[in-house]
Amino acid sequence: MARGKDARVRIILECTSCVRNRVNKESMGISRYITQKNRHNTPSRLELRKFCTSCYKHTIHGEIKK
Repeated sequence: MARGKDARVRIILECTSCVRNRVNKESMGISRYITQKNRHNTPSRLELRKFCTSCYKHTIHGEIKK
């Protein structure tokens, strides 16, 4: 079976405010979520508002490369 032609792909969402404001890589964690999207319906990068455990508030989480 061809795995590259599937419509549903697994993506990783990462907090955008933690990545920008990170000074020391060891001290602060980065909030990440794993979800799926339909590649045919949503070809662009996905951005959702999720709860960040490092910031303790709802922030924008954007799709990153694997």
